[in-house]
Amino acid sequence: MNRLRLTLACWDYDRTRALADRSVQPDGIDLVYLTQPVEETFFRMLRHREFDCSEMSLSSYTASLNAENPPFIAIPVFPSRFFRHSCIFVSAKSGIREPEDLKGKRVGVPEYQMTAPVWIRGILSDDHGVGVTDVEHCPGGEEEPGRDEKIRLNLPAAIRLRPIGPTQTLSRMLADGELDALVTARAPSTFHSQPDKVKRLFPDYVEQEKAYYRRTRIFPIMHTVVIRRDVYRANPWVAQSLYKAFTAAKAKAFEMYHQTAALPAMLPWLVAHVDETRREMGEDWWPYGLAPNRHVLDAFLRYHHEQGLSRRRFAPEELFAKETLEAYKV
Repeated sequence: MNRLRLTLACWDYDRTRALADRSVQPDGIDLVYLTQPVEETFFRMLRHREFDCSEMSLSSYTASLNAENPPFIAIPVFPSRFFRHSCIFVSAKSGIREPEDLKGKRVGVPEYQMTAPVWIRGILSDDHGVGVTDVEHCPGGEEEPGRDEKIRLNLPAAIRLRPIGPTQTLSRMLADGELDALVTARAPSTFHSQPDKVKRLFPDYVEQEKAYYRRTRIFPIMHTVVIRRDVYRANPWVAQSLYKAFTAAKAKAFEMYHQTAALPAMLPWLVAHVDETRREMGEDWWPYGLAPNRHVLDAFLRYHHEQGLSRRRFAPEELFAKETLEAYKV
């Protein structure tokens, strides 16, 4: 029987490795797994639709639903999740000591529509009273000049966006005090090379993130998996087939962490870390599917709308292929 050949662009995750090495194969699909940095995957898929399916920024995908004919449909698989209290950096020259000090400041961001900053701005607003209109947002390249938004933005006038110059970088500007703060997914190079000039807003970010999770039960979702709509329309069965395969690949990763005979990663206290994670977050601390993630997605979609990135507040069900929202029972 001929299998449908599909390309999948995705980073090299433990929870997707079984798809890359083909120890898990989606039903009816010959999957060509392209291992790429997330920035490359997002750029090529959003700008040129190069792949049949790919990992994608949750924010970029949600913004794509604003189009009259949205180009992608997602499945409720989340290859990247990340608590982001650790990803707010401040210039030592800014005088910022508390989150509330960000009001009235210039805050750099690689792209306004990135998922990580959406979560950070939402948390700052909900927990610290720093609204999206309280700061000036300065997008641009973090380490290389000339980065721009992957998708066109149409923001409310109250949201102040001022791109940095064509030869400037956020990392350097933060160290020099030309920016007061930076919200980003990657730590800026100057955080490591000039630690006296660039600091974390939350040095105790682990405790901050644990307290946040205990209070909200939210483990922020960063990325989902999308299928080009033309591929999905021609083969609607691929959504469920891919969902099942991603779920099986994740189960193999969990099996790896359940064994203790030898360490699967170069972390001396990995077993203790896994035990602690189970105590804090339960056996399936990285859930796929709509039901266990509804509250996480609902919070994100509220932030996305409040920050001017979606024309209306989407419901979680609207993000995903309908075939993945229910399953047969015996």
